[in-house]
Amino acid sequence: MGRTNPTYRDALRAIKERWSDFRRALRRRDQPRFDRLFEYAREHADASGLLNHQNPLLPALLSIDLEQEAHLEDHEKRIEDLERQLSEVSDTSTDSSVEDDTRGPE
Repeated sequence: MGRTNPTYRDALRAIKERWSDFRRALRRRDQPRFDRLFEYAREHADASGLLNHQNPLLPALLSIDLEQEAHLEDHEKRIEDLERQLSEVSDTSTDSSVEDDTRGPE
């Protein structure tokens, strides 16, 4: 017996095809971004397929949100790490300038 319902991946492919005119109308720089959004949706296709939602676009959008949230968290962590490093460098340079001031004239 064959499947009576298309898989979620099939539905996602169909959504992307329906949006192909939109993609073509995008500026060239935005087309890879558009494609990346569908990559994000495909990364969660197993979970989305289990949901078996009537509108497959909704789990795709949530999957995209999840991926973007993960990217935001990564960026926030990198910013915190860089700020901490910058603070440590700033503290070190402040400490060395204080030491220079306490030596007095030579």
